[in-house]
Amino acid sequence: MPDRLHVLPEEPVASLADYVAGGGGLGLAEALRVEAADVIAEVERSGLRGRGGAGFPTGRKWRSVLEAAGASGTPAVVCNAAEGEPGTYKDRALMARNPWAVVEGLCIAMRAVGAPRGVIATKQRYPLQAQRLTEARDAMAAEGFAGAAGVEVLLGPDEYLYGEESGLLEVVEGKLPLPRILPPYMYGLYATMQQPNPTVVNNVETLAHVPGILREGADRFREQGTVEAPGTMVFTVVGDVASAGVYELPLGTPLRTLLVDIAGARDVKAVYSGTSNTVIVPGLLDLPLDFDSFAEAGTGLGSGGFVVYGADRCIVAVTAALSRFLAVESCGQCPPCKLHGVELFERLERLCRQGGQAADLQEIRKRCALVTDSNRCYLPVGHALLVQSTLDAYADEFTARLAGPCDHPDVDVPKIVELDDDTGEVVFDPDYARKRMDWSYAEAEDA
Repeated sequence: MPDRLHVLPEEPVASLADYVAGGGGLGLAEALRVEAADVIAEVERSGLRGRGGAGFPTGRKWRSVLEAAGASGTPAVVCNAAEGEPGTYKDRALMARNPWAVVEGLCIAMRAVGAPRGVIATKQRYPLQAQRLTEARDAMAAEGFAGAAGVEVLLGPDEYLYGEESGLLEVVEGKLPLPRILPPYMYGLYATMQQPNPTVVNNVETLAHVPGILREGADRFREQGTVEAPGTMVFTVVGDVASAGVYELPLGTPLRTLLVDIAGARDVKAVYSGTSNTVIVPGLLDLPLDFDSFAEAGTGLGSGGFVVYGADRCIVAVTAALSRFLAVESCGQCPPCKLHGVELFERLERLCRQGGQAADLQEIRKRCALVTDSNRCYLPVGHALLVQSTLDAYADEFTARLAGPCDHPDVDVPKIVELDDDTGEVVFDPDYARKRMDWSYAEAEDA
């Protein structure tokens, strides 16, 4: 029998009746039975931490918005369902298989902070997920689930920065996904100087865990995971593995268990947890999968997506591919980010395909220091961490490129379009190679 606190069912939950039969709705009922402050207190006591990247305590985020809302306008809750981190597919799996938990978790968050409005902001290119969320919202609203009628499912663009929480709010307001300076708890949806409208932004998986916490209790949630990182987390593994897929495991499980024992990785050379963290070298495979252990090791758990590269990969080619993604997706609001990011990619690309000189490596290191100047979001920080850490960890391979190009220079950007649950087949975005630095696309060669 599946654990009632696991959020990713093996098969999609087909209907509201099926969801309710498994305990769905009881979390929201409990949230309505107690005071809003008690809802937040229970989430705080559970130790739930955000599953979207930073691992910030969810209850603390809710409390900060509730306190800021006082006389500062109308609070809102936004579900960040704009998953776009390379190597990550877990939120799309959750939305397709268990949209009910996402909507219920959003309704509980709205109750906790007194928000009359909730938004699930996903992408236009995720039609299945949008349909499932809309059907869940409509069915729950029709059955009188408190708050469900105030939930909007919004379809946004495919840009990476749509997933940055303040850029997400810009899209909800009908603008481009350009990150703001002030965070959502200070300057939320449709904010003005007089009414900041503090807003909670939680990702899909974070909200999916909330109903179980309210239904089963914080102590029950803490039975899995670690003291500082309780519960389970949904992970994606792609790349040079035998069994790519999406897997839910207790936090604290060794990384080796996920990558080697479950996904079948062999001869691991390098692992990346998205594009915003330092490289994970083979010597770190026994790290526990939790936020603090990864941070202490000098890297990050990110949103739980891992891209594995095997021994036959040219690490310079890998770095160039990941650097290109970050150079392209920079919005250009901070010129150093765009300019130095593009320079980083171009120098890495030349080194990979043509070889280079020692001065090229010195210049790459210099650009890593400059790309973060005056940054307003985390993208250039991630760019510097990724490139600098890889250059440090695999210095001999970079030096070897001074004598000539890579034998295998072509590496796909691991931006997942589809991950088949049954076969483990992964499809990376076939159009991404045509995306240009201004976010437009070059004509396809066969057009």
